[in-house]
Amino acid sequence: MWPLSPGSSRSCPCHESSTAPDQHGQPGVVRVTHPFHPWHGREFAFVDRCLAWDVDRVSFLDENGEVASLPAAWTDIDPVDPFVVVADGPCPFRVQDLLAAADLLDALRSRTVGKKMP
Repeated sequence: MWPLSPGSSRSCPCHESSTAPDQHGQPGVVRVTHPFHPWHGREFAFVDRCLAWDVDRVSFLDENGEVASLPAAWTDIDPVDPFVVVADGPCPFRVQDLLAAADLLDALRSRTVGKKMP
């Protein structure tokens, strides 16, 4: 077990903690990108990244020097998806859902073509 910050009783069993940036391509700073989070747009000193209960989380030092963590998807730790940049935002529908909807419409249309209207 490694203490994450001086005086902290929390520890992370995933990786040895380090506040030294960019030893393994990790950022020195992470920015909160979740639009509804109160820390949106704020930057914090990166500490670690690990899986906790199957959730990819990023640990960082908050303004009080305490370790906090958020889901990695709520930060800028990963590069931006080029599709999201080109589309000017994420797509509200998945491709497989749109294909399933198209198949359903085709099936419904083929049923109504053979029927006579009263």
